[in-house]
Amino acid sequence: MAASADPQRIVIENCSIATVDAQDTEYASGYIVVADNRIESVGAGKAPEGLTGVVRRIDATGHLATPGLVNTHHHFYQWITRGLATDHNLFNWLVALYPTWARIDEPMARAAAQGSLAMMARGGVTTAMDHHYVFPKGSGDLSGAIIGAAREMGVRFTLARGSMDRSEKDGGLPPDFAVETLEGALAATEATIDAHHDASFDAMTQIAVAPCSPFSVSTELMRQGAELARRKGVRLHTHGSETVEEEQFCKELFGMGPTEYFESTGWLGSDVWMAHCVHMNDSDIAAFARTGTGVAHCPSSNARLAAGIARVPDMLAAGVPVGLGVDGTASNESGELHTELRNALLINRLGAHREAALNARQALRLGTFGGAQVLGRADQIGSLEAGKLADLVLWKLDTLAHSSIADPVTALIFGAAAPVTLSLVDGKPVVEGNHLTTVDEDAIARVTRDEARRLAQIAAGA
Repeated sequence: MAASADPQRIVIENCSIATVDAQDTEYASGYIVVADNRIESVGAGKAPEGLTGVVRRIDATGHLATPGLVNTHHHFYQWITRGLATDHNLFNWLVALYPTWARIDEPMARAAAQGSLAMMARGGVTTAMDHHYVFPKGSGDLSGAIIGAAREMGVRFTLARGSMDRSEKDGGLPPDFAVETLEGALAATEATIDAHHDASFDAMTQIAVAPCSPFSVSTELMRQGAELARRKGVRLHTHGSETVEEEQFCKELFGMGPTEYFESTGWLGSDVWMAHCVHMNDSDIAAFARTGTGVAHCPSSNARLAAGIARVPDMLAAGVPVGLGVDGTASNESGELHTELRNALLINRLGAHREAALNARQALRLGTFGGAQVLGRADQIGSLEAGKLADLVLWKLDTLAHSSIADPVTALIFGAAAPVTLSLVDGKPVVEGNHLTTVDEDAIARVTRDEARRLAQIAAGA
């Protein structure tokens, strides 16, 4: 909702500010005024005099204010299968874990979503997404459970309603009992859009169409999924070019590489974003740039599964929209996006561009405005500008961990993980003093531990 005629205001003063606007405007000491759920003003020095309706005034000395972090790729359900298959590449890891994942149910999905969301939110994520594609028969309302957990947490959320219809008998990786039919997947995806998608400016819940990957989805599901998304006016998401094995799979099955295959099925465009995109040649990057197709870069998961180093500097130079993703917590057990800011910078410096690959401010942009771009919400979130939604974070940088780093953005990206003193989503506090305000963290830890044990017992007895 837009700020009312007599809004309630929160005034934040005396902090460093990295706006991540188009000019990368920064203030060594400045203020932010929030009116209801919008940013009303940002600037240097003290807040304007004579503000009415001020319900809270925060002295943020020693802090850096940034836009809230935006996560662009995740699999929440994997929270309850962390620490397994730790020495596998992607295909072997999937084969090892699919039989367990295919036995999740609604209570498990809800608990795993709570754990995933809690870990991200307490680390500065204000907009989350989940690519959920495992829908075992008789498992309950998994989409509803995930969306409910996000609403309870109070974060902005995109559910990428995934699907799989290519099982082992069709040459895919998932077991036969883990997939849907083509018709069933399309019908369930459309029903999820109709029930939950909000297209408004300040939407808290949005839905994307998200068949899982070329090696678990039929060509017809890809084609019809793209048609469904465009008919309903929602975005499209899938995995792409994650490993060399995937490229080989596509060439053997389709007679072309992943990017060519995606284009042939209608899966390149400004309404599409792909996870990973590690193995992209110059032609692939040019195709993404030409069509405005976005990328969710997941550096920790790519390292965990030995997938490789994505060519992020080349993508950015070509004009490809790039955001950051945690990826599922079975391939990134920390489950935190703020660590990906640092890892994106460091891992990309191991690539061809070395020390010139990314700098601190580019890494911050990936995790904020870049994420907003690939989710199609760059006019609403991702930077601290008047008129945008009040999704922001105060990072505490005056402790021992950052005490001798003069530049606050450098401290945030290169230094240890900074505590979150305050995180606002839609103008409401989700984190205060490095603790969640909307849920009980200890209770979530207990329920996720219990559900992980229950899933392991069910899988062991299958």
